[in-house]
Amino acid sequence: MGIKRIIYIALLTFSLFTSASSQELNAVLTINSDKIQGANKQVFNTLQTDLTEFVNTRKWTSATFAQNERIDCNFTIIVNKMENNLFSCEIQIQARRPVYNSTYTTTIFNFRDIEFDFEYTEFAPLEYTENMLNNNLTATIIYYIYMILGFDFDSFSPGGGKEFFQQAMQIVTLAQSAPSWNGWKPFTNNKNRHALATALTENQGDIFHTFWYNYHRKGLDEMAANADRGRANIIAALPNLKTLKDAKPNSVLLQLFQDCKLDETVVILSKATMQEKEEEYKLFSHLFPAATSRFENLKR
Repeated sequence: MGIKRIIYIALLTFSLFTSASSQELNAVLTINSDKIQGANKQVFNTLQTDLTEFVNTRKWTSATFAQNERIDCNFTIIVNKMENNLFSCEIQIQARRPVYNSTYTTTIFNFRDIEFDFEYTEFAPLEYTENMLNNNLTATIIYYIYMILGFDFDSFSPGGGKEFFQQAMQIVTLAQSAPSWNGWKPFTNNKNRHALATALTENQGDIFHTFWYNYHRKGLDEMAANADRGRANIIAALPNLKTLKDAKPNSVLLQLFQDCKLDETVVILSKATMQEKEEEYKLFSHLFPAATSRFENLKR
């Protein structure tokens, strides 16, 4: 799969270097401590530096990545409360990938997690051993690394992200042994880490994986060569979301599409025929009834 990915990204008009980088991510880690008053801010700077090194200097897959193939992503941790070495936070994760033969980059992951509490002692090393979790901080970061990899690989080849979503699910399973860690429990929140990993690894998730590949590889990546064909392929893929909602009305994957792709899709559909726009307006109204203001332009 690594070779297939390299061959494909080579077509994105990048030149491959003969010396490959083993790291997969080009991540920016940001700690926002604006809500914390009167504390020693140095601990936040240390945490930010430690996490940046933890994410960017490790090898997370067996795939070969050149330096210019690394996945651009952002992890923003907002500290809501801190007592001694206990942090109560939320985290926003975003990732992007390039679109074939263009300067445009498209968001492949955009997720807000409001259940992120952890212990951190300044200068304590961040460690990770496969199949062993040390704390909720590294467990959560590793989980989202696998999510980013899964969505990226899924966008380049059918089912390409499967192994990474399964690894994320394995993190969920391991985290069950630490009941005090938040964000991992089933049924408590239909948009938490457990819900997302489950949605992506259960059989019903196959609908979304197929959609994700068709949207990116057959849709966006075709648009530079033939905008009408690429747009038509995206339009043809969208009914998969209705199939997903009919099967699982509260699927977290629908929320993920709304956060990642809805605005982008509306822009793409602005060049569609009036009939197509009317049909997609009806579809989006069914899928996202609380977000109609975001696709009102389709009625024009």
